[in-house]
Amino acid sequence: MVGKPLVSIVSAGLSKFGKREGLYARELFAEAFKEALDRCPRLEPKRDIKAMFVGHMGEAYEHQGHTGAAAADWTGLLNIPATRTEAACASSGAALRSGVYAVLSGLADVVLVGGVEKMTHRTTAEVTEYLAMASDYPFEQWHGITFPGLFALMAKAHMHQYGTTEAQLAAVAVKNHYHGTLNPKAQMQKEITVETVLASRIVASPLKLYDCSLITDGASCAILTKPELARRFTDQPVHIIGSGQASDTIGLYERQSLTSLSAAKLAAKIAYEMAAVTPDDIDVAEVHDCFTSAEIIAYEDLGFCKAGEGGKLAESGETRLGGRLPVNTSGGLKAKGHPVGATGTAQAYEIYLQLTGQAERRQVKDAKLGLTHNVGGSGATAAVHIYRSETQ
Repeated sequence: MVGKPLVSIVSAGLSKFGKREGLYARELFAEAFKEALDRCPRLEPKRDIKAMFVGHMGEAYEHQGHTGAAAADWTGLLNIPATRTEAACASSGAALRSGVYAVLSGLADVVLVGGVEKMTHRTTAEVTEYLAMASDYPFEQWHGITFPGLFALMAKAHMHQYGTTEAQLAAVAVKNHYHGTLNPKAQMQKEITVETVLASRIVASPLKLYDCSLITDGASCAILTKPELARRFTDQPVHIIGSGQASDTIGLYERQSLTSLSAAKLAAKIAYEMAAVTPDDIDVAEVHDCFTSAEIIAYEDLGFCKAGEGGKLAESGETRLGGRLPVNTSGGLKAKGHPVGATGTAQAYEIYLQLTGQAERRQVKDAKLGLTHNVGGSGATAAVHIYRSETQ
C-alpha cells in the first residue's frame, strides 16, 4: 500500500521552452500560469490561491531580483505572500518543497509553486559565469572551473571506476532528443545519433556539445492543495506522496565520492520511505540530466540500477519510451531545455501530464507512479518527489 497523499496537484502549466526573444521572465511565468488556469476552470485564482513560491536562480540575467513580487504582479495575485526560492538549478524543486510545507502547515489551503529563468539574451560566456556562481567561489570559481568542467570530472571518475563509455553517455542524449521530438514545448526538436554525439566538439572532456543541456528561456508552475480539497478543483488530481530534500558540500573537491551525489541519494531515501514505495514501483521519472553523465549517475542514486550499471541501463533502451522505466519523456534538460529556475516544477508538470493521461504522443501506458529528481549546483542540493495518480 503506497503512502497517503501529502498534497495534491490540481493543475500545472509550462511555457514554451527555447529562445523567447522580446519577453521578460515575468511574461514567461504568466504564460505558464495561464495554462494552469486553463486546465483548471473551477479554480478562481484571486479567491483561492493563498501563497506562492517561485524558483529563480539569478538576478544577473535580467538585472532583476525580487522575483516573487514580480511574479505575483504579473499573474494578478497581489496581496498574497509571494516568495522567491533559490537553490541554483534546484530552485523550483525547492519551491515545490516549500509549497508542500505551506499546505501541510495549514497556513495556506491552495498554493502556486513554480520557477522561471530568462537566459538566451546573454552570451554563452556570461551564462557560464552566472551558472558558475552556484559553485564554491574561493576554491572553484576563482580558479576558473565551470559546470561543464565539474561534471566532466564526475564523468571521468565514473568511467575510470566503472568502465562507463562515451557511447553510453551518447545513448542518453539520443534517447532524450527522441523524446523531445514528441514534446511540442521542447526547445530541441530533432533526433540525433550516437555518431552525431561522438563527433560533436569537446566542451570539457569527455563531455561534448551534445552531452550538455541547453541555454533556455522558460517557466513552469503547479497548483497545490490539500488532498481533501482536490476534488473541488479537478476530477484528476495528482497526489504527492513523498518529498525529500537534502544538501551536501558546495564544493565538489570536498566530496567523498565523485561518482554519486549523496544529497540525491538521501533525498530519494526520504521520499521513498515517506511514499512507502521502492524504485521498482516507479512507472515514469524525470531526472536532472544537465549533462548526459548526470542522468547515468541519477539512475544509480535513485536505485533504478546498481552503482556502476547506469551506463549499461542507458544503452539497454529500458529508459526509452516503451521500455521498462521511461526516463525524461519530456526530453529532459538535454532536449526540452534547462531554464534553471524553472526546471524542478517543469519536471513536476511532465509527471502531472503522464499521471493524468495527457502526455499525448509521449504518454507512458498505465503510468500510476512518477518521480522527479532536481539537482542544484554540482549536487550541493537535491530534491526528490514521488507522485501517484488518483486511480492508484
